[in-house]
Amino acid sequence: MDKIQILDKKFKLFIPYEKLDAAIDKVASELNNDFKECDDVPVMLCVLNGSIMFMSELMKRVNFDCQLISIKLSSYEGTQTSGKVKQAMGLTSSIEGRRVIIVEDIVDTGHTIVELERILKEKGASRTYVCTMLHKPEAAQVDVKLDYVAMDIPNKFIVGFGLDYNELGRNYKDIYVLDEQ
Repeated sequence: MDKIQILDKKFKLFIPYEKLDAAIDKVASELNNDFKECDDVPVMLCVLNGSIMFMSELMKRVNFDCQLISIKLSSYEGTQTSGKVKQAMGLTSSIEGRRVIIVEDIVDTGHTIVELERILKEKGASRTYVCTMLHKPEAAQVDVKLDYVAMDIPNKFIVGFGLDYNELGRNYKDIYVLDEQ
């Protein structure tokens, strides 16, 4: 589909699944290279709900042992970030003494990553890595280290492939951008 409508907003195709697929292959290859001979079992932390589709694709491609756990944070209201990160659900397992790969759908302001790293340090993670499907460098408000980035994009509001507008639109396999016309 070239265009979709979600509630009161119209969106147009921005990133087709084939481009996402290739970018996810690249990130998975980097992860496999970096963790292929690890003695421990790293934790892959799915940041709900947006990262579900990205995490699912990554899990099919990684070839090292890892534990999947989740956490739910929220900072968006409609099409804008509130600037406040709320923890809606805590970690689903202990991470004490473990290396944790944070798997995010998108990093924009960086506030969520700062809050996540604070939570993980408090819970005893030995080291954290950030793996994101999408990164909006223009939107950055705080400096965060990103270890694995599938794709940089402009600072535009998008939906699809796990990303939502008021909890809708996550189910599309392509990514759509707000159609301003």
